[in-house]
Amino acid sequence: MNKKITLKDLGPKDYKETWDFQTDLLTDIIDIKRENRRDNLSKITPNYFLFVEHPHVYTLGKSGDQSNLLINEQQLKDKNATYYKINRGGDITYHGPGQIVGYPILDLENFFTDIHKYLRLLEEVIIKTLAEYGVKSERSEGETGVWLDVGTPFARKICAMGIRSSRWVTMHGFALNVNTDLGYFDNIIPCGIRGKAVTSLEAELNRKVDLEEVKSKILNHFQQEFEVEEFLSEVQL
Repeated sequence: MNKKITLKDLGPKDYKETWDFQTDLLTDIIDIKRENRRDNLSKITPNYFLFVEHPHVYTLGKSGDQSNLLINEQQLKDKNATYYKINRGGDITYHGPGQIVGYPILDLENFFTDIHKYLRLLEEVIIKTLAEYGVKSERSEGETGVWLDVGTPFARKICAMGIRSSRWVTMHGFALNVNTDLGYFDNIIPCGIRGKAVTSLEAELNRKVDLEEVKSKILNHFQQEFEVEEFLSEVQL
């Protein structure tokens, strides 16, 4: 079992390019697993963790409802935003500048084979990261992601999550609103959930937050929760 993860910060990058890159990594891992089974080999499968900051984009999960996008194609262009229907779980969400997007491309057979546990640990990573800023966040039953003030009229989502898994290899991941322009969420029904607001770390703290600092905290908690042996940031993909 390989519990080392290659870390790659892609910086600002187009959504479709990143989606294709994730797919290539996932395919390569699956090819190794198929070869191992076919030829009775024991080649190690790699794991990856991608950080990225996307230009304005709306993405709709495979079971999502397109009517949750509230603007048309021309309005998308006017807002300098793009739209993709993609192969993750979940409904519609927004990605944009000031948001930390994390894509773990893991062979879960290196860790544990439990998708429910995987999602709960991803949520725990974000919950513990936010706690370092004095922000108390939690899960909302039946609604994947990380929320504030659950069960009150002020419930608001700060981190969306949606994944895909094939042969226990994951792709897609989480999107944490740090210094995000929340106005872009007005153009959708976020995650298909009506009547719930969204927020950001900046909005909660009333100040800009250093993205690199948040990324570092996320990695620390990810390493603890997933019992990662080592992040290999020096490896170039």
